[in-house]
Amino acid sequence: MSFTTALISKFEEHANAEQARAMEAYMKDLFSFYGIKAPVRKTILKETINNFKSELSRDTIIEIVNTLYHDLHRELHYCAIELTDRFLKKNYEVDDIYFIEKLITTNSWWDTVDFIAKHILGTYLLQFPDQTTIVVTKFSSSKDMWLNRSAILFQLGYKEKTDTQLLFKLCDQHKSSEEFFIQKAIGWALREYSKVDSAAITSFVKKVSLKSLSEKEALKRIT
Repeated sequence: MSFTTALISKFEEHANAEQARAMEAYMKDLFSFYGIKAPVRKTILKETINNFKSELSRDTIIEIVNTLYHDLHRELHYCAIELTDRFLKKNYEVDDIYFIEKLITTNSWWDTVDFIAKHILGTYLLQFPDQTTIVVTKFSSSKDMWLNRSAILFQLGYKEKTDTQLLFKLCDQHKSSEEFFIQKAIGWALREYSKVDSAAITSFVKKVSLKSLSEKEALKRIT
């Protein structure tokens, strides 16, 4: 039995139709669900990893992730990005950006994209800082809204390492967007950095004409 087969078998065993309906409704019926909540999902994934640990290499992880991402069930997409974060972290290769881009643009919705942007794309660009300008320029100018959002959010965990000039440039670039998820991303990214330098955020918001949602979200933590 393969890792993927074993994982799916466990999920089918723990499926809950009532919870699945509620989860699907919450996610606007964009995806199918087994109806397995996060703690149980994480436990099943951990146990499966332990059972197949000797077989899990960088190449097999990427193969597994691609297989899971082609399934219709959202829990398997979550497992895919969690596997990527666990096994490729600090072990990325430069060309992995194409793999990361595919994760962002496949089965795209805020729940996976936000995790990928912060934990996967953000970590990749810390490992390869010389790729930041190339990647962010491509993502921020893309017609794919989720790549735009990822470019705005990738520094969420950077704190003092945040490139504020880049952050402000991206927010300014997308400030007129009518997309809810872009307006929200701008506010979130600015709010997160306000924990480090609230004065810089206040000054930026005063100078730049943001959408009301972005401005409201940006200033939430500033009294």
